[in-house]
Amino acid sequence: MTPRRAAQAFRPNPIALHRFAASPDLAAAIEAWQGWLTSEKRASPHSIAAYGRDLLGFLEFLTTHRGGVADLATLEALAPADFRAWLARGSADGLARSSSARKLSVLRGFFRFLAKHKFLSNAALATLRTPKLPQSVPKALSEDEAASALTRVTELGAKEWEGKRDLAILMLLYGCGLRIAEALSLKRGDAPAAGSTLRVTGKGSKTRLVPVLPAVAEAVTDYLRMCPFDLAKTDALFVGARGGPLHPRLLQGTMASLRASLGLPEHASPHALRHSFATHLLAGGGDLRAIQELLGHASLSTTQRYTALDSTRLLAVYDKAHPRAKG
Repeated sequence: MTPRRAAQAFRPNPIALHRFAASPDLAAAIEAWQGWLTSEKRASPHSIAAYGRDLLGFLEFLTTHRGGVADLATLEALAPADFRAWLARGSADGLARSSSARKLSVLRGFFRFLAKHKFLSNAALATLRTPKLPQSVPKALSEDEAASALTRVTELGAKEWEGKRDLAILMLLYGCGLRIAEALSLKRGDAPAAGSTLRVTGKGSKTRLVPVLPAVAEAVTDYLRMCPFDLAKTDALFVGARGGPLHPRLLQGTMASLRASLGLPEHASPHALRHSFATHLLAGGGDLRAIQELLGHASLSTTQRYTALDSTRLLAVYDKAHPRAKG
């Protein structure tokens, strides 16, 4: 499969309005909601498609539960028992608590939108408790595992420049704590220099500044030196074999190859390198508040999950804490 076809195969497919089991007035509200998610919340196409699937499932449940296609009046008349019946159906079908919690969150967001924009008002959802979830601990790689992945990745590219490209991306994930989507959204004009800071646009279009280690800047520079395409400042920084923006699936495939060749654990993914960034900073004495800023977490409680992995030292500066900053 060519890179272009691979990108098309994994592109999100938004739910068409006619697929929702909804009357015309409710369909219009759903269309307005999707437009609001795009323009106001700046949700990604993947998120909008996922939200649509969750809402589609709920409306399909209502069709059988209430005995007809739902409209705005149907939603306004729903009682807590109706929502509990929907959750119970999911549980009976083997739906994990984490999935139920996600679907409930989407539904609450949809009903908040309907109330805010005067489509309807229904406070029944406020009486429901979110399914209690066990505290999850981010799965990171050890320093040796991360180092071996960075050392070996250049050997996996079909061409030398592609191997250097993949190394540069992994260095941004592990050396700067970027999400894979954040790294792949960088433009050629964003290419960092050693000792500089990189402006990153994260979830909700929020921006943050992260320091760039010399090893990270060197990897990006080395990739650009070998890249066969003449990239303009507004072009994607990381490109595929034909010069178009690199699709994340290709990098995920590279990490799968690294897992197989190096015997890395199953959780060794591009995102695990971001977890490793935070975990190794904490182990080296990084300040929790500073790590929160570097990761772009809106809440400190999200960052605090990493303290379950290493809670012994939390008071050191970034450039002394991170393994890639040494030497």
